[in-house]
Amino acid sequence: MKIFAIGDLHLSFDPRVDKPMDVFGPEWKNHAERVRESWLNTVGEQDTVLIPGDISWGLKADEAAMDLAWVHSLPGEKILSKGNHDLWWTSAHKLNGLYGDMHFLQNTAFPIGDGIFAAGTRGWTCPGSEGFTEHDEKIYHREVLRLRMSLDDAVKQGAEEIIAMLHYPPTNEAGQGSDFTKALREYGVKTCVYGHLHGERNFRRGIQGYFNGVDYHLVSLDHLMAMPLRIR
Repeated sequence: MKIFAIGDLHLSFDPRVDKPMDVFGPEWKNHAERVRESWLNTVGEQDTVLIPGDISWGLKADEAAMDLAWVHSLPGEKILSKGNHDLWWTSAHKLNGLYGDMHFLQNTAFPIGDGIFAAGTRGWTCPGSEGFTEHDEKIYHREVLRLRMSLDDAVKQGAEEIIAMLHYPPTNEAGQGSDFTKALREYGVKTCVYGHLHGERNFRRGIQGYFNGVDYHLVSLDHLMAMPLRIR
């Protein structure tokens, strides 16, 4: 069993959703087709792919249905967490009833195998970031709580190893520690994947590599050139 990760699929197969991604640069040209091709070439049915948010541009569940069906059509188990653009995501209970190979995290954790669990939340802009407001602070603390709830669930289920999924990077642009990185360290998380950052300039704003014992990976689609990253 192998574990991969790729975030920010930004799918929009429903004809009512007009969100062409190639307007953001050549790296987004035919991005869904490129992801599918690389996925089929690397991911097997026994493998797991972590998708940390920004899955569909749909605003409502029915507008995201074709996108979720597309993800379902790909090999492997998929574990998904919410991104800031996933406005269609309402009830994780309903979402978890859609497909047997797709598992949506919301204050919960899910077993991958061999004692490994995936846990996570959307995350948010961290203190010290440019333009950080009181409103941001409220959401930030709420998301830290949700991360801890998910990590707690992994521990309760007997996790021997936890891989964390966040959509937002867990630090500010300066790479300073946050309550997110503190929680990951406290729970003994060894690996954390996140997305949200796009473009060469912004890639450099995300923490990558080891920080306080946790290995951080930026897995936004354009950063990975549309190829799922093997993390284990």
